[in-house]
Amino acid sequence: MLNLKKPKIIVIAGPTASGKTGLAVALALSLGGEIINADSMQVYRHMDVGTAKPTLEERRGVIHHLLDVVDPDEDFNAATYREMALPLAKGICAKNVPCFIVGGTGLYIRSLLGGLVELPPSDPMLRERLHLECDRKGAPKLHQKLAGQDPERAASIHPNDRLRIIRALEIIQQTGRTASDLMKRHRFGNQDFLALKLCLQVEKEQLYDRINERSEKMIDCGLVEETERLMKKGYGPHLKSMTAIGYRHILKYLQGEWSLQKATETLKRDTRRYAKRQMTWFKAELNMSFIDPEDETPAVNRIRDFLVESA
Repeated sequence: MLNLKKPKIIVIAGPTASGKTGLAVALALSLGGEIINADSMQVYRHMDVGTAKPTLEERRGVIHHLLDVVDPDEDFNAATYREMALPLAKGICAKNVPCFIVGGTGLYIRSLLGGLVELPPSDPMLRERLHLECDRKGAPKLHQKLAGQDPERAASIHPNDRLRIIRALEIIQQTGRTASDLMKRHRFGNQDFLALKLCLQVEKEQLYDRINERSEKMIDCGLVEETERLMKKGYGPHLKSMTAIGYRHILKYLQGEWSLQKATETLKRDTRRYAKRQMTWFKAELNMSFIDPEDETPAVNRIRDFLVESA
């Protein structure tokens, strides 16, 4: 690999269940690389089944970074991710080792590649008012309110994701601008790396079949028991980590609100919707190339060409 002013990294992105882990590990093995996780849920300890965290066997000896770095009750966001991932990526590149950024959290990838939007700090009084409004009306109602003011941001947030909905509304009230507009103005231009961005593209029906199959496998592999253990450790349903896909569905079952069948079917539906939002995000990203996850050879060749190209 050439010694460049800007280090080179390879992004392997894609929707959930598209095969990112398997392909990224195969590529890292072929090229002698290391992997930095870019999944917002796999950073949490004790949350393995519901996050589809790669097992030691699936990692096949490839070094993985930023898995199991915080507890479920610790705050973790795009700023935290950039702060931790940036020195790791630079360190890997400094060793002349291919660095793979692998995951489906588009904002984390974008923050690493282009920096962060400077947003106003939280206003405690304003946030408290929004929380009280959410308590009275429910998160879906606030999500509708956000959709009327910032439809682009609302489309990327689940209607039950109370914290992100409130933050988006808070930004609008503080700045008079939407989060979407602020992101566009920022343009994420603080480029520390040259990046080859590859997104896995799977035919929709095939992807949905994979999602359905994986959702059932999660139940079979202990998602209910994992959620119970988390609750016994004191990680309650109010935590951001516990409102994630999978865990919030099983909580409904454990609290007696849903049958296990309804929790499973709703999990499948919400995961399909999430995958659709992910693909919408990645299709809007500049310089993103779309590849077949089943065909490793073209990806290896593209990465090799990219790593030896002059800056």
